[in-house]
Amino acid sequence: MTVSLTMYDTPRPRRSAQATGLPVPPLYPVHIADGPGVQAHVLAHVERDLPPGGIPAYRADRKKGARSFVVWADEGRTQPLARLVTQSTEEHRVTYQVLDAYGQTIGTITRRKAFRGGGLRVRWTVSQADGPDAVGYKGRLFWWAFCWLLSPLLPFALIAAALDSGDLPRAPRRVRWRADGRMVMEHKPSSNAVLFHAPGLDPRVGAALAALLASFRGWFRTSWDDQKE
Repeated sequence: MTVSLTMYDTPRPRRSAQATGLPVPPLYPVHIADGPGVQAHVLAHVERDLPPGGIPAYRADRKKGARSFVVWADEGRTQPLARLVTQSTEEHRVTYQVLDAYGQTIGTITRRKAFRGGGLRVRWTVSQADGPDAVGYKGRLFWWAFCWLLSPLLPFALIAAALDSGDLPRAPRRVRWRADGRMVMEHKPSSNAVLFHAPGLDPRVGAALAALLASFRGWFRTSWDDQKE
């Protein structure tokens, strides 16, 4: 059975806090469907977890690869499901931890940059305490080679997209994770969906992973966690 987790980067309407009257930061829903043809429902709501310096400090840290999210079970922010924190930011690799509501580690996600550390593509590694590491690469080598061959035509493609009000050309972005020789997860960037093809994968880790992947949208579009307000 394939479980689908979809992160929507359109926020819920903002509400004002009753006590202060100040606007509450936006929440972004994550929907889950427990199988093909099953009606999806809201699993969680995600928001960025701001440091003491607020939004400017968060946006400065994220340029180094750092991210910090809170995953809520409810829109009222009373039941935390998980939290994603940055464990380390190295020159070519960033490691994130997914914590449960009690602060215990339930998953680790590592992002290795392309052309750094011996790889031609971005590598995502997802680890859970009771399972093997799942390793996935951004895009397929065939499509990356195809893009590199056509790179001299990129300026003309950008002009054509602007004149036609179409979508900008994009590099390959799909990620397929394998563990013990079989595909266990898949990311479809067109819908911000993470598909679980194997049992035993924690949906809390999946929700955090979907939000993390959606925060790496590229230069052509502002990511949900890079908003200025």
